[in-house]
Order: sequence, then C-alpha cells, then structure tokens
Amino acid sequence: MVQDRYGGPEVLRLAERDVPTPGENEVVVRVVATGVDAGLWHLLAGEPFVIRYALPLKGERVLGLEVAGHVHAVGSAVTDVAVGDAVFGSASMPDGGLAEFARVRRDRLARKPGALTFAQAAALVVSGCAALHAVRAARATGGRRVLVLGAAGGVGHLAVQLARAAGATVTGASSGPKLDVVRAAGADEAIDYTAADPLARGPFDAIIDTGGHRRLRDLRRALAPRGALVLVGAEPEGDRLGGLGRSLAAVLQGSFTRQRLVMLTSSEPTDALDALAVHAEAGPLRPVIDAELPLDRAAEAVARIGRGKGRGKTVVRVQPE
Repeated sequence: MVQDRYGGPEVLRLAERDVPTPGENEVVVRVVATGVDAGLWHLLAGEPFVIRYALPLKGERVLGLEVAGHVHAVGSAVTDVAVGDAVFGSASMPDGGLAEFARVRRDRLARKPGALTFAQAAALVVSGCAALHAVRAARATGGRRVLVLGAAGGVGHLAVQLARAAGATVTGASSGPKLDVVRAAGADEAIDYTAADPLARGPFDAIIDTGGHRRLRDLRRALAPRGALVLVGAEPEGDRLGGLGRSLAAVLQGSFTRQRLVMLTSSEPTDALDALAVHAEAGPLRPVIDAELPLDRAAEAVARIGRGKGRGKTVVRVQPE
C-alpha cells in the first residue's frame, strides 16, 4: 500500500514494487503482520503541518513501522540473525510495513517472543516501546499511584500493563465504551472520564497522558508535590502544532518546580524490544487487538485510529504465518 500524496486513508493504493535490498546493517523482513499506530496517521495526513518539513513526502513511500515476520535477507554486516528467523521491529521508510517485504535496521530489530503471535508482536513495536519509555520515565514502581489517561488506546493499555507489572497501583481513564479494554489491561480502577473527572482522584505519584489535551495546570494539580507528569502525545483538533506547544511548555515549567514534567520522545531500539519480549514471555504483557484486517483493507485499518478513535491495537495481516 503506497502513499504518493497527503490526505486521508483514501490516498493509499495497492501497487507493485521491487523487493527491497538490505543495506549493510539492515535486514529485509517478509512481513506477516504490521501494526497501525497514530504516527502512521499523522504521516499520511501530513498533520501537524511541521511533519511535512521534518519528514517530507518525496515521490512514493510505504508507511508502517511496526512489523513482525521472518528474515528474508540480511546485509553484509549482519551476523546474528539468519534467513528464516522470526523477528519483530521498526521498519525503515520508504520501505515500510504495509507491504509483503520491509527493510529494518538491525539495531531496530529483535527476535520475536515465542509467547506472542506475529500479530501481537507487531502490535508491540512502536506502541509498546512508547509505553515502556513512559512507565520508566514515570518511575512507576511498587507503592506508587499512577494515572494513565487514554488507557484504552494503543500506548495506554500497554502502559497500564507495564506499570502494573512494575508493582504500581494503576488508575486507567477512557471513555465508557472502551472501559473493557482498560479492565482487560489489569487496571486497579477504570474510570469513564465522560462521567467523572479522573484527576479528582489525585494526588497521583505519576500521570501518563497518552493523547489527551488537558491543561498543564489541571494535570499538575492532580500530581503529588514531587510527582511525575509524562506527556506521550496529544490530539487536539485544529492545532497546527499537534499539541507540541503543551509539551514544550511542560519542559519550560519543569525547570521551576519539584514536579518532573516530561515530554516523552520514543524510539524502538533493540534493547527496548528485548525488554518487551521478556515481559511478554513472563506473561503480563499482551496487546489487545481490536481488529485484524488484510493488506487490501489497510485504508480501513488507518481510518480506525484517527483522532480519539484508538481502542487497543489494529493490525494489518499481510501474509500467512
């Protein structure tokens, strides 16, 4: 599925492309499944507008970072994985995951945990790494009270699981129809934010905001004096900066308070993927897959994750396992 112009899911189209050739430190993966994350939606739409400058669309590209499949070919400097190995990782555009074959840097690749299906492994790559980094930044350890906003979304429900695995007491907030995802993730308390303000349950030792747009001052009031606020993302309608202004304001305010205000930047290195694999093998980490669609319905998969629509993870099935 290729993109050659900005727009909604309707601009995606099926096309034939040559199988990618791996660079020296790359692997070509025969994709079994690819996860759909919010970043893909932003790249497709070119919104917020700064994305068009930071990651410009030049010609034709295949979107999709989250991939799981089998190694098809390895670069000359890659010696620790072999053709046929089951792996998961973060693909390199313009040869992304919405295709039969994707290029992946070796330092963005790990062996797929045997406890997970290929669909589950793909669902973990970007969203799981963001959740892992957020939980670590929040220092969500035993005895701490943690609030996860957007707890039914792709990152949020994984953050709930990881924080619980670390021993924290977790309150998860979502809209009412999604509370089943929050409960399935293991939250100690699930709150419908349309019926009750989850911030009123504070003070919390940490708040992980995975896509809301509440005011900083309101979030900080719900924090303990030395609590941590971790901003994973924001999806305000019509904001040309896509909520980045709030994150930058948090960084500035963080210099003048005992509270830790963190603008999360996430990546998908091998060590983070390995850590997720350990959690998955141990049992407490399982992505909730809300839908699994074939490659020719990738546009529909992307449409499911537009602003505020996230519910667990949507996965595109590319090939049989």
